[in-house]
Amino acid sequence: MSLGFSEAFGQPFQTVWANDFSQFCVDTYNENFGPHSVAGDIVEILETKQIEIPQADVVIGGPPCQGFSLLNRNRENDPRKELWRPFLEVVEKCGASVFVMENVPQLLGTFEHGEIVGAAKSLGFKIWQEKLTAADYGVPQVRTRAFIIGCKFTDPSIVFPPRKTHFNPNGNGKQLTIPFNRKDYLSTVRKWKTVKDAIGDLPAPEGTEIRPVSPPFDLHFGRNPTELSQKRYRAIPQEGMNRFDLQRIAPELTPKCWIRKKTGGTDLFGRLWWDRPCVTIRTEFYKPEKGRYLHPEQHRPITHREAARFQSFPDSFRFIGSKIEIAKQIGNAVPPLLAARVADVVRLLLDQKHKQWIPSQEKNEVKLCRA
Repeated sequence: MSLGFSEAFGQPFQTVWANDFSQFCVDTYNENFGPHSVAGDIVEILETKQIEIPQADVVIGGPPCQGFSLLNRNRENDPRKELWRPFLEVVEKCGASVFVMENVPQLLGTFEHGEIVGAAKSLGFKIWQEKLTAADYGVPQVRTRAFIIGCKFTDPSIVFPPRKTHFNPNGNGKQLTIPFNRKDYLSTVRKWKTVKDAIGDLPAPEGTEIRPVSPPFDLHFGRNPTELSQKRYRAIPQEGMNRFDLQRIAPELTPKCWIRKKTGGTDLFGRLWWDRPCVTIRTEFYKPEKGRYLHPEQHRPITHREAARFQSFPDSFRFIGSKIEIAKQIGNAVPPLLAARVADVVRLLLDQKHKQWIPSQEKNEVKLCRA
């Protein structure tokens, strides 16, 4: 998210402070942005007051979202659902007039969502929220996330969400015309970016470890699959195939638990399509049994470099940590290109504040502002 708000993506923002519970995430952050990030539990940091939160115009972040995730079976009493509270405490301490909170789409409409809105309004913020799909903003991945934006000096819904820069050319299985006439798209709208756009230039990976070579090949390494796994890969050679095709073609190679599970999980052990965006990248994208993470034609899961490209990370971005820790950072990240389009909105809000022109919700002014 910081990368999308940075100069590297054409934004004027400079980060003055950051925090993460993971030391590996902090090391990666400091490697790319400078020594602004500190490791530790944000609750303890705020309680001990050993670290001063600097003043800032904007606070961005993503309080841990596992509490709301459909993959979390213990959602009811998950304490991670409450970490939006210290997030808003940081917003208050630093005197920010705008904040952006990212989370999984399941957050919107929950009791906790209502609490977040209520707490933010009590601090003087006007609130808007929206689910944004990364592919609509040039990311080669169909990843949907919730964004809550708060602004103290005007209604953020005037400019949020940002207009879409890309469209799905194959919606509902039918070729669509470019939606120039739709108010939520830019007039220069383009087709969704695809798997081929993102990784079509990469050769077969080498080795099984992070390599001391120049990017993109440093993170373009493979795994050591068992012979059984290799047989399963070869049994479903065509792009788009999945575990149901494996069961149909080679039932003797199919895990019994998959055979017993008649419905759901259509992406498990699936191959990507060259001409579509990638599915949502999660933290264990290197395990095809976790989702549609098989290469479209090579008999292997996708690599760390391929996953990073699906997230729209430039090859020059440096990740610090072990293979597993880097995979977590890639899978948990907000796609930088999506963050950059959200940053456009924040930049516009602050520009209008500094010009002392706060738009009303007159239709012509809204149209002008969004354009």
